[in-house]
Amino acid sequence: MVPHLITALNGPINELEARILESMPATERWFRLEWMEHTPTFYASVDLRNAGFKLAPVDTNLFPSGFNHLTAQMLPQAVQAAMAAIEKICPEARNLLVIPETGERCTFYLENLATLARIFTQAGLNVRFGTLDTSITEPTALALASGGSITLEPLVRKRGRLMLKGFDPCTILLNNDLAAGTPPQLMGLHEQYLLPPLHAGWTVRRKSQHFRAYEEVAKRFGKLLGMDPWLITPMFQTVDLQGKKSLDLLQAAADAQLTKVRRKYKEYGINEKPFVVIKSDIGSHGRGVMTIRDAKDIETLAERLPDSLGSEILVQEGVPTHERVHEAVAEPVVYTMDRYVVGGYYRVHAHRGIDENLNAPGASYVPLAFAESPHLPRPGEKPGASAPNRFYMYGVIGRLAMLAASYELEATDPLAEAEAA
Repeated sequence: MVPHLITALNGPINELEARILESMPATERWFRLEWMEHTPTFYASVDLRNAGFKLAPVDTNLFPSGFNHLTAQMLPQAVQAAMAAIEKICPEARNLLVIPETGERCTFYLENLATLARIFTQAGLNVRFGTLDTSITEPTALALASGGSITLEPLVRKRGRLMLKGFDPCTILLNNDLAAGTPPQLMGLHEQYLLPPLHAGWTVRRKSQHFRAYEEVAKRFGKLLGMDPWLITPMFQTVDLQGKKSLDLLQAAADAQLTKVRRKYKEYGINEKPFVVIKSDIGSHGRGVMTIRDAKDIETLAERLPDSLGSEILVQEGVPTHERVHEAVAEPVVYTMDRYVVGGYYRVHAHRGIDENLNAPGASYVPLAFAESPHLPRPGEKPGASAPNRFYMYGVIGRLAMLAASYELEATDPLAEAEAA
């Protein structure tokens, strides 16, 4: 299923799709060479926005939930990718300890954990869940809406290793973004692989670091294909809201971004009103995201700025979404594991506009037809008319964001910094 792309301005995106397909051997070789130099993030999800005139990532999550939204047809790809990842990291791995979000008991999240357990069990691992929640002092079964249950167990720290009672893993998978800080139980582990690493958590990570890395990746990829990297890149800048003149700085940043976007729109003959998105530079699960169409609107925001924004602010070029599922606004979300696209879905919101954040209460999820599409495009078909071609393009942009995350984690790796010193 390909949702209808509601825009008359689909020329550049069709041209981009055609160029990526024509350059498929060069594109795949380029990725292959990049992965020889850089280590893929263990897993990720990438939110994309398809404006018709550009296709760009607007958020990259290194601790993705939502695996329950992948279809059964997608799981074999995820299992194969999990096998490849584990084989590189710890070939003799037998036990996998998964650490979920603390206190998260919603039905969707528990189903996400169950799907992760299914993937890694089929990849040949014994999977158990250890929680950082200190209120859980004995194995606790949590019922799943689909039937069955998962069991959370208290963590045990022993001789520099993190384990459960009777379960000593060589690999620990974080499905917890560490937004509340880095727990001491996870520090200084001895001969255990922690995936993703601690500096991927929001105690260290910043969205601006990711998008700076993405700009670098997009420029190199754009040069390979001979295209303007803006067609796949959201412009941005950061603002520190501390101090008396912070709102003035925020207004100036928004005005500067809107001016840059207007110039690009004029260059490409795009007859739409630009907007910017104001959000926290630290992960906030979609909370506190605000759309600004005129910098003057910020003057009225002083009392309405949500606490979830914090003081570190990202002012990002707004990329409208012109995709629809059942007449509702939709955006594609691509899931990756190791260096592979393993699936995805459309995030759909019937009560949000094309220039608004869709990661909000009331969103629903429709699987992408990703069973074959991300790896088996059909060159020669009319641009914009083929589901496999459209989804291959989504997969390429998702992999660019994943590669940018690799660049980002290399730049913030405390061990690399220590060695350099």
